Amino acid sequence: MNRPQLEHIIRAAAGNADTTEIVVIGSQAILGTYPDAPDDLLVSMEADVFPRDRPQDSILIDGGIGERSIFHETFGYYAHGVDETTATLPEGWRERLVPIRNENTRGATGWCLEVHDLAVSKLIAGREKYLAYIAALFRHRPASPETVRERLGKTALPPASFDAARLGAWLHGRAAEIAIFHGTRSDESLTATDLFDVLGTAFKQLRTGCF
Repeated sequence: MNRPQLEHIIRAAAGNADTTEIVVIGSQAILGTYPDAPDDLLVSMEADVFPRDRPQDSILIDGGIGERSIFHETFGYYAHGVDETTATLPEGWRERLVPIRNENTRGATGWCLEVHDLAVSKLIAGREKYLAYIAALFRHRPASPETVRERLGKTALPPASFDAARLGAWLHGRAAEIAIFHGTRSDESLTATDLFDVLGTAFKQLRTGCF
């Protein structure tokens, strides 16, 4: 899904829910901050959204422009109506929402998660495809590992999310170990960029159990 397509969804979702403000909390929220995000951050053809003032009306969005709807069949992309409980997010995320409002949204505003809040939500969810998404965020550098770690510390984690959070911390630490012990960096000279370069190796070791 590209930026014009997300704008179309914002417009259509607002119309279906009879509102002017739509929150975008899924992967496509990256398009709020980075309209020209690389393709590996835009794989999904689904946008997770809900009306900002009446989240319970997201069912209207599902019914009108959701999966297998005429909208989906016509355009090849669709909206998934969710609510605020769908993602676990850091304290203050509402104040950091990034607006999309232009001629293509026809007066509606799409409020997209800020990129680091988006990364935290994916990290806590913990699915393999989400961890790959976070790796892509770090690789392309729209997100900083340090800021993600800081935001994670300001997030109230449900019990089921502790394992996912520990996994993220392990990957971050293992990447640092690889950069130091198999590269040319020291504890003092290690930078976030060094972690980007070896994060894929850390993921591979996690999958194979070779570390």
